[in-house]
Amino acid sequence: MQFGVVVLNYSPDQMPGLVQAAEAAGFGGFWLGETNADPFVSLALAAEHSSRMTLGTAVALAFPRSPTTLAHIGHDLTTLSKGRFVLGLGTQVRAHIERRFGMAWENPAEKMREYVEAIQAVWEAWQTEARLKFRGQFFRLDLMPPFFSPRPHPYPRPPVYVAAVNKRML
Repeated sequence: MQFGVVVLNYSPDQMPGLVQAAEAAGFGGFWLGETNADPFVSLALAAEHSSRMTLGTAVALAFPRSPTTLAHIGHDLTTLSKGRFVLGLGTQVRAHIERRFGMAWENPAEKMREYVEAIQAVWEAWQTEARLKFRGQFFRLDLMPPFFSPRPHPYPRPPVYVAAVNKRML
């Protein structure tokens, strides 16, 4: 059995020391929430200063970002961590999405399902160098010129974990 550490209140400059201490203590995972700092910047530093732990978000907010934006972040963190990255996503609540981020709140369970499918479609296009073609109720993604496509990496797609609070999200 492995244990992980979840850090919810942090700053990027703390990452080298925190991740090295967690790895030295034998933790199997290092997880960052999206609270007072961007978890992705800090996870890039964590990837640089660790070698064996799983690195992931617990959780990052999906709806303030586009699926393609998170696909890029996930691709880069998978590369930097040599395949140790896990993308943990959550919806947040209506008030935060609308009033803190200024985004529309719409059908969160359905939108989250499609959001993950859209990210997967982008990753598939990059890894196979196939044409991007995703159409859903909330997202249409069909333009990915080679100039904007990262090179394929040798690692599997990162797992995507979804935080759920009620029956529909489960």
